[in-house]
Amino acid sequence: MKKGGKIIVFSVLTAIVYSCSVKKDAFVNRSYHAVTTKYNVLFNGEQAYLKGLKEIQDKHEDNFWKRLQIEPITFDESVIDTKVLTPGTGFDATEEEENKNLTPFEKAEEKAVKAIQTHSMNIKGYEKNSQIDDAYLLLGKSRYYTQRFIPALEAFNYVIANYPKANLNYKTKIWRAKTNIRLDNEKRAIETLRLLLDVLDKTEEIDKPTKEQAYTAMAMAYEKTDTIQKVVDYLKLATKTHYNKEQTARNMFVLGQIYSELNRKDSARMVFKKLAESRKAPHRFRIRADIELAKNTPNDSASVVVLARLKKLIKNTDNRKFLNALYYQAGVLEEGRNNPEKAAEYYKKSLEAKHNNNYQKTYAYERLGDMAFGKEDYLLAGSYYDSVMQVVSKEFDQEKRIRRIRKKNKGLTTLRKYEETVKNNDSILKLVAMTSDERTSFFEAYIEKIKKEDEEKRQQLLNAQNFGNSFGGGASINNSANKGKWYFYNTQALGFGRAEFQKIWGTRPLEDNWRLSDKSINVIDDTSSNDEPKVNTRYELSTYLDAIPTDEKVITDLVLERNDALYQLGLIYKEQFKNSSLAIKNLERLNEVRTNNQLELPISYHLYQIYKEENNLAKSDEYKNIILQKYPETSFAQIIKNPDTKLVEEKKEDEILNKYKEIYYTYKENKFEEAVTEVDNFLPTVQNSNLIPKFALLKALAVGKYQDKKTYKQALEFVAVSYATTEEGKKAKEIIEQLNKK
Repeated sequence: MKKGGKIIVFSVLTAIVYSCSVKKDAFVNRSYHAVTTKYNVLFNGEQAYLKGLKEIQDKHEDNFWKRLQIEPITFDESVIDTKVLTPGTGFDATEEEENKNLTPFEKAEEKAVKAIQTHSMNIKGYEKNSQIDDAYLLLGKSRYYTQRFIPALEAFNYVIANYPKANLNYKTKIWRAKTNIRLDNEKRAIETLRLLLDVLDKTEEIDKPTKEQAYTAMAMAYEKTDTIQKVVDYLKLATKTHYNKEQTARNMFVLGQIYSELNRKDSARMVFKKLAESRKAPHRFRIRADIELAKNTPNDSASVVVLARLKKLIKNTDNRKFLNALYYQAGVLEEGRNNPEKAAEYYKKSLEAKHNNNYQKTYAYERLGDMAFGKEDYLLAGSYYDSVMQVVSKEFDQEKRIRRIRKKNKGLTTLRKYEETVKNNDSILKLVAMTSDERTSFFEAYIEKIKKEDEEKRQQLLNAQNFGNSFGGGASINNSANKGKWYFYNTQALGFGRAEFQKIWGTRPLEDNWRLSDKSINVIDDTSSNDEPKVNTRYELSTYLDAIPTDEKVITDLVLERNDALYQLGLIYKEQFKNSSLAIKNLERLNEVRTNNQLELPISYHLYQIYKEENNLAKSDEYKNIILQKYPETSFAQIIKNPDTKLVEEKKEDEILNKYKEIYYTYKENKFEEAVTEVDNFLPTVQNSNLIPKFALLKALAVGKYQDKKTYKQALEFVAVSYATTEEGKKAKEIIEQLNKK
């Protein structure tokens, strides 16, 4: 028996060794290597490949505001491997490479290489292992997804050339075509796919999923050549079957988007309606199809049905991830049905949705901005456009739509700056004009108001703390059971306590004797030191009264700054926004509050133009007479007398004023020498302008900031003598008198 057992063991070992040979074309050898390849090496490789495919698809984020990619993969175009390999090479894997941490696709490639190296039975030029073509296909696909397109192409070509009768030949040709598309060889891909489809179309019982893949690949190729009608044709063919539910839904969605781009709204609605009602399609595509259906619905009775459908989807808790888009599209429909208030409400809900993205937000902010702009609420519109600029990413920063918003917002930013200047300076000047009793009464009322508000906030915090303590022995309802039992675990109570401490004691460092502001005081005297709580300066009347300016120069500057802002607002509303009413409002007010006649001429001319356009002849004639009677020699008067003459001087005067402001801001930034240089360079180019004295005085003031007193006085004397009758000349004379007293 022992001898017989040894013979049996020896025979089995001999059979195994014999079957392991890849050089013998026997049934046992072929079966052994085929089974081992399929259920050992390739199985692990396929699992790694599927894992990598899921990862890359999960990382890909579709932007449903743009046409979707037919193949849902985001490739980095800068990471394309152009290394050329010869057929059958590139399969030497060392032990060190096997042991290193590999990505799923690298692991799949490694397994494919191992299968080819270990189990390939290439005997007399023919491959006897039926699984090797699968290994080469896995190898090519793994390289494709790691953007190594040329090595991938080499693997696909090797299968097609050496395994012409393999059952994977058709799929391999499709993968080769997709690889050529990625390498910008779309024409070659189209040629090979056309030949393949000719064969597939003649065979009715052929693998229909393969035909579906071929149609999809052909649509990808034609999309690369911008042959849109061909893309439509092949997407329609690809969506007739539903073997790959995910890809079919994507193909239908892209088809609907293309119809919409071509303004074939009826066809787009048909496709999106079919997709929305398809139970085979993934949920996200069905919801997005409903949204696209709403986008392509005209503002008629049909929009009522679509809007009701959207509202039903909004109420469904399963659609929380899509609320941002659903709310936005409901807002668009409401806006189209002349319900701006309801539309604005939906847009704001879209922005507040938990699941959101910045690109979606740009559209909601833009819509809100456009609505505010249409209502002539330019400040609010500018705020919304600012929000667009804040949330837009660099990827979409140069979109035509974003560039248009940026350009529109640029003017609004300037407008907001001047509106804020008018508002702030008016508030200060109003306080300056009050009597002492009026100021006291005003600020006492204000202090009482903020005390009441602070007390309400404090009470809310206390209520929240007490409410939290009534649950779970002091645990806040917003925290876990373990939190809130200790004071410092309750964030609301802690915040309240910190605010109270800082209000009484201020910000104190963590150290001994923290109550003492002066550490030189003896610690023993701590009990007798001033322990009275500090008074909140917000509640002190002197805090506000002391902030009111009393210096005449400061007050004058506030008035001039406010008046300049009114003038600029008038021009912006008149020229940029074509808003006659707001232009008149600001210019008329400036005409009332101005303290000199310097701007009377341009104000009168602008008002004359506006009233003339508004067909208000009485007001138009009023300002025309001011110009003709007070300023008969100016270019403005000449143009009124000769309307066919082009107004050149008006534009020039505005340009000079803008240049003055530019140099003035240079002066305010303490760049005095630069300001003097700019005045010297600009003044020779100006003739017969009422603004020349302002430039001269500005130069003299700048000189006084960095040169000696004598040079300063000389510059002022030049202004006082040369422009004695102007406000600037008088101002220069006053400064000289003050300097002489010192």
